[in-house]
Amino acid sequence: MRTIKHSFGTDLNWAESLAQKLGGKFENNFIIPKEDNKLPKTRYILNCEDGITAYYVETFNEENFCFITENTTDNFISLYYDLTEGEGALFNADNTYKVGHWNYNFGVIDSNLQTKYLVNAGTKTFLLAIFINKETIRSFAEENNIPFQDIFTSNDSSKSIPTRLYRISSESFNLINDLRKLKVGGDIFDLNLRGTVHILLCNFLKKISTNTMISQTIHEDDLSRIILSQIFLMENIENHFPSIKLMAKKANMSESKFLVLFRKITGLTPNSFFIENKLYRSKELIEEQRLSIAEISDKLKFSNHSYFSFLFKKHFGLSPSAFAKQL
Repeated sequence: MRTIKHSFGTDLNWAESLAQKLGGKFENNFIIPKEDNKLPKTRYILNCEDGITAYYVETFNEENFCFITENTTDNFISLYYDLTEGEGALFNADNTYKVGHWNYNFGVIDSNLQTKYLVNAGTKTFLLAIFINKETIRSFAEENNIPFQDIFTSNDSSKSIPTRLYRISSESFNLINDLRKLKVGGDIFDLNLRGTVHILLCNFLKKISTNTMISQTIHEDDLSRIILSQIFLMENIENHFPSIKLMAKKANMSESKFLVLFRKITGLTPNSFFIENKLYRSKELIEEQRLSIAEISDKLKFSNHSYFSFLFKKHFGLSPSAFAKQL
């Protein structure tokens, strides 16, 4: 196993050191791997504004890695959006968590805490990390009229916050997925990355302030079963909504327990989760410009075309036809 000991920060002072430890160099915001590397590896670092830096990673791991993070400053927090496909584990203090696309995939970690992140060979890593100064996040919350008292354990933002692990909301997932469609680097990508970071920060702070974030208090078996239910719904996104009875049976739960846990973990009812992701899929199909609006409505089994248009406009602010015209 290859071990990389490194640090992060809200500036770019750490980038060159990390690049060298990965066997590359830092140039034009990219960590550029050594020339003999045959597989595509993207590591992109952007200072979004004073006190906020984003680290965008999309890479295939050819060997087992252990990334040990020991930061040199304790004045920031890290938000990790981890959509990795494969086996990954986060070690923090005395705790171990499975992380990645279909495990805990959103983490909030204080910069004064050491963490170890293990990822196995053959894993396809996707990570968007946001490093934000504690005073900056306080100001950001105030500017966006978001109550701040629940962000830290005290009014002193220099003190640590507890590590929190969550599941990414459908809204945040699709926001990140839209970013992944763009070519990394350049003014257009930078503009979209900055916009994505700001929306993700707003969503996170609003959910924290209203206590709608679900942390690692869920039993691991229950979490796994609800995640499998999410996968089942996504695999059947072009079909009609399956019954709660069927899904509860597949999860080996009573219907009442299934409904409570699904909403607790995802923030949505199973039907709302299904419809929301069906709408995001319809948006992708419109962007592909291969099917008509009516064909997309039929393909995704909406009850009728008018209802599809109503739901689409309610969610995205534009009718399907208006959205298609602006492409």
